[in-house]
Amino acid sequence: MSTEKISEKIRYEHCTYNMQSWSKQKGLNPIPIEKADGIYMWDFDGNRYTDMSSQLVNLNVGHGNRDIIDAIKDQAEKYCYLSPGYGSEPRGQLAKMIIELMPDNMGKVFFTNGGADANENAVKIARMFTGRPKVMSRYRSYHGSTFGAGSLTGEPRRQPLEPGVPGFVKFFDPYIYRDDLPFSTEEEASAYYVKKLREQVIYEGADTIAAIVMETITGSNGVIIPPKGYLPGVRKICDEFGIMMICDEVMAGFGRTGKMFAFENFDVKPDIVSFAKGVTCGYVQLGGVVVSKKIAEYFDDHLLSCGLTYSGHPLACAAGVACLNFYKKANILDNVAAAGAELGKCLEAIKLKHRSVGDVRYIGLFSAVELVKDRETREPLVPYGKDPDGIMGKLIGALKKKGFMTYSHENMILISPPLIITPEQVREEMTKLDEVLDEADKLVG
Repeated sequence: MSTEKISEKIRYEHCTYNMQSWSKQKGLNPIPIEKADGIYMWDFDGNRYTDMSSQLVNLNVGHGNRDIIDAIKDQAEKYCYLSPGYGSEPRGQLAKMIIELMPDNMGKVFFTNGGADANENAVKIARMFTGRPKVMSRYRSYHGSTFGAGSLTGEPRRQPLEPGVPGFVKFFDPYIYRDDLPFSTEEEASAYYVKKLREQVIYEGADTIAAIVMETITGSNGVIIPPKGYLPGVRKICDEFGIMMICDEVMAGFGRTGKMFAFENFDVKPDIVSFAKGVTCGYVQLGGVVVSKKIAEYFDDHLLSCGLTYSGHPLACAAGVACLNFYKKANILDNVAAAGAELGKCLEAIKLKHRSVGDVRYIGLFSAVELVKDRETREPLVPYGKDPDGIMGKLIGALKKKGFMTYSHENMILISPPLIITPEQVREEMTKLDEVLDEADKLVG
């Protein structure tokens, strides 16, 4: 069969038999991929595409990593699956490695299948440990789309689940650019946001709140980086009222921000951490919940009412062990520092040049370009939760034609390439974004 026919067969079967997530199913036109290596993918016609979003911000080590592939093959030769009650070498080894990467207050890991059920089990654990029903999370957040994680989510993807699970309470992010409040320093802004959160906690009834859940750095909703002093302020509220501080590190964890975990940038120690994505980089799906020693000790004498058939799947854990070893072997954090510095320079130059760019936000290799109609009023290029004219889709399509593969959310373009990207590759790809933003500038007059 010719490559053209293979390509068409893949496209036909995808569109005819597969329901694609977050999409209207009519008119889909996926690119059939023949092979991938490093930060690149090739279609059956030999066209090369650069993965500038690490797929769904999970393929941190890029495509074709031999260390992970070989680890999966080696484990498959021993056994592919054992139920969670059996001793499995990669399961215990990976849990130990994760705990060794965590702050000294953390104790044990409960493995899940991915990020959504990691967040659901984090909430369950906090409720069981505290005996309290309520959980607070932010509006500009995404924690998953299952019923529990979807109720935890704040942005519009929660709405098909509503009224949802009772006991979930939302609060606003510290979104300095969008709020445009008259503070001269980040610390002043943090003091304001923390004060309002503490007030809301009191109004909700502090003794009813089990946890405050935050993406340490808000991910798909715009890479919103908390101002200086904010996370320590939230930590203080949690300590004052006996509330569990849960950091969702599903997207920001495992080197994405230049630290192994994003909360390390802000000098806080969470009570519970959820993770997924970068622990195996998608080679086999895996997530998990890390709990403090205090929580772990509680469940020595209380039933942990959490369970999944594939908790700590041996193939996934073997992939995770190899992945964490590769981060160290390849000095990934050093590469994130170098490539991230180049990304930041490119983004600042783009902000200066393009009137459609209201703000750029970046930390490590985690970044977003926020597009506006007017820099003075900061009116978003598309309304929140809507894109009636398909403007963002057209911009992403223009990038695709240049081989720059990423996605948008609201009025933001996300740029989060694999952590193996070089500064030279960053410059090459960001030139393409610069060119496409010339088209965005025409939309704002």
